[in-house]
Amino acid sequence: MDLSLLLITLGLLLLISLGLDALGRLTRLPHITLLVLFGLGIGPSGVDLLPIDAAEWQAITAQLTLTMIAFLLGGELSRAALAARGRAILSVSIAVTVVSLALIAGGLWLLGAPLALALLLGGVGLATDPAATREVITEMRADGPLSKTLLGVVAIDDAWGVIVFSVLLGLVATSAGGAAGGLAQGLAEVGRAALAGLAIGLPAAYLTGRIRPGEPTLAEALGLVLLCAGVSLWLEVSLLLVGMTAGAVIVNLARHHERPFRAIEQASWPFVIVFFVLAGATVDLSGLGGAGWLALAFVALRVLGRMAGGWIGARLGGMARREARLVGLALTPQAGVALGMALVAAHAMPAYAAPLLTVTVATTVVFELAGPVLTRLALLKSGEAGPRRARAGSAAAQPDHDVDL
Repeated sequence: MDLSLLLITLGLLLLISLGLDALGRLTRLPHITLLVLFGLGIGPSGVDLLPIDAAEWQAITAQLTLTMIAFLLGGELSRAALAARGRAILSVSIAVTVVSLALIAGGLWLLGAPLALALLLGGVGLATDPAATREVITEMRADGPLSKTLLGVVAIDDAWGVIVFSVLLGLVATSAGGAAGGLAQGLAEVGRAALAGLAIGLPAAYLTGRIRPGEPTLAEALGLVLLCAGVSLWLEVSLLLVGMTAGAVIVNLARHHERPFRAIEQASWPFVIVFFVLAGATVDLSGLGGAGWLALAFVALRVLGRMAGGWIGARLGGMARREARLVGLALTPQAGVALGMALVAAHAMPAYAAPLLTVTVATTVVFELAGPVLTRLALLKSGEAGPRRARAGSAAAQPDHDVDL
């Protein structure tokens, strides 16, 4: 590809996003949703104007963007945060995982889907979109029990999803390993990812801030992100787990732990823009017509599972009733992790490849567009969004800049 064409395309995407930001303020639509819609419009499902290979570059940007987000989310798991909200974070993440799996898999099976397909789609439905959730919270300058709990939940619920999905895939696979093999596969992946995150996070926690004391070091922070992404690909483990583990280790052990997180916050937005535009551009709506009732049932059952699981987990975690009603609604975004799960399952179970991929692509479009809107709605109803607190005259209204970790 012509390098000049690539640079012009990326430059235009970043500049156009500024206009989308203004449009978002007028329409009250989340910036993430507008980016995906813009990608759909310029991709093969729209006017097909994108001059670069969206799938190729989306795969590259996804690795970096999701690792950055995982690293930042790991930074939310400090000892202080866990001491204050650990019970709620753990109970919500576990309840949402268990209830969502039961409702999606059980509901699809009762509606006539083969048990193996229902279980695999139930596992795919556990994946969330930590990037979209975090960006909506940042965009709205939301601060309070709900938004802080959400940041903790999305930092770890994909970990539960990876474990459960690996077990389910082992259970339905034709290998002789059966349930024991599926459990071993899931635990082995989590163990390798955690060890990789520790191997990166421990020396980084000691060294961070020592290269040039008193200044945040962007090169240091980006080096950690690239290292996490590369190691996760090399070991074939979840980059979310590696990045999250490294971030959690650094935030709890480093002396100047805020520096790398602030540096990544400042650098991540251009990557997020390109990631979500290309995510929209890679969707081919022409292949979604065959999803039919299965996709509609999946959407309804997943939303129900999020709402019910969020309520149960929030109440068990000691959250107020108002927050408990909203937490599941705010956990509906879903994106790349679900597609990755579906691709892995399709490769392992070719007999179910077509319905798996069709349903996952179709419903990911729905949740990637509607999910951020529902998250925004939940934050507005909770009263934690910056604009609402400002209108109420609260002294706690945040200044006009991104939220510091």
